[in-house]
Amino acid sequence: MGGHTGGKASFTVSGKPSLASEGHHGLMTEDPASHEPRRPPPIARGGWLDVLRFVVGAMIVLYHFREAAPIPLPLLHPVFDRGYLLTDFFIIDSGYVLARVYGERLANRRIPLSVFYRQRFLRVAPAHFTVSLALAVLVLTAAVLGQTPSHPEWFDWSRFPAQLFLVQAYGVPGGEGWNAPTWTLSALLGCYVSLPFLARAARGLSPWAILALGVGGLLAANLAAHAAFGLPIYEMPLRLGFLRAFPLFALGVAVALFARQVYCPPRLAAGLGGLAFVALAGLQALGPHSLATLGLLTLIIFATGALPVGRPSRLVEHLALMAFAIFLTNEVIRIVWFGVLDALDWGSWSSSVRWTAWAIGLAAAFAGAAVFRYAFDRPTQALFNRPKSESRSTSRAPKTAVPAL
Repeated sequence: MGGHTGGKASFTVSGKPSLASEGHHGLMTEDPASHEPRRPPPIARGGWLDVLRFVVGAMIVLYHFREAAPIPLPLLHPVFDRGYLLTDFFIIDSGYVLARVYGERLANRRIPLSVFYRQRFLRVAPAHFTVSLALAVLVLTAAVLGQTPSHPEWFDWSRFPAQLFLVQAYGVPGGEGWNAPTWTLSALLGCYVSLPFLARAARGLSPWAILALGVGGLLAANLAAHAAFGLPIYEMPLRLGFLRAFPLFALGVAVALFARQVYCPPRLAAGLGGLAFVALAGLQALGPHSLATLGLLTLIIFATGALPVGRPSRLVEHLALMAFAIFLTNEVIRIVWFGVLDALDWGSWSSSVRWTAWAIGLAAAFAGAAVFRYAFDRPTQALFNRPKSESRSTSRAPKTAVPAL
């Protein structure tokens, strides 16, 4: 039994209680005399999980800008057409992080549902409404000035109300056009509603049973999607976005509940994450292999979350906190930037100048997200959704001993 044998990581599981003490950085350390397993560290800001979140956010921006490049990026490699996998990562990651932060307290009813739902709604709604209405004002202003959008079909006013009120993932037309990526927010609102009940349903189950239910649920949903629509779960139409997102979110929740109960030594976690990353890169070179890719992305999330954050980086923390603003605003900035370039007939410019203009637009997406984050989103959250604790850590380690992985 124990998380270390001769200094090496092991895949042993112990169901017995163990004694542990808290180290200098708030991470759990082993009593050398006991040889008992350590506890999983809390997830914390400024670590590898935040790095991962920002990198994937940056790749989503690249995906949205792919077709506007002077040479469409998918012509360079088909991987640039697989942005849906990045969106799926964010859905799984959302389930993982929220379950690590809130799962135990929601399961034990220590957080009223009204408080949790209010917090989740206020995290999304103010920023979303502001960006959506700003885009509508831009389109109306352009119309008043006699400017026709390059792709007017993207701005069908009959679809705008569903998108504004975030109901486009529940069968209501509105997923295409405008700020189309917000279908994910629409679907996640429904997932947020489910989290307390998922956490309560998992009480009393072994961590391995929870993990099996999460993986099995996704596979079953994929088979059902094939049977009902002839499509895999990750290619479901946007109007059915909740049905697409829920199994992925539930998988993230299952991995989080597993991670709270099963200790993975840091060296083993780093090895698992590294191997999964190499396998992911190799797999994408061969083709989409979407289900296997989702499995590897989930393993990377688990491994990254198992790494203790001894020296949190303020820069990484701020970049990760900006990921939501990047996700919400990059499509709007793309529409505006390339709308201006189309009006200037940039297609007639030299190749080098066009690539420079494209790169400036890409940089503008990050700059615009930073401005939105610090000028609007952060002050708004401080006003409406201030966290009760000022602690940098986003979760607490379990108070009882857990099995070791």
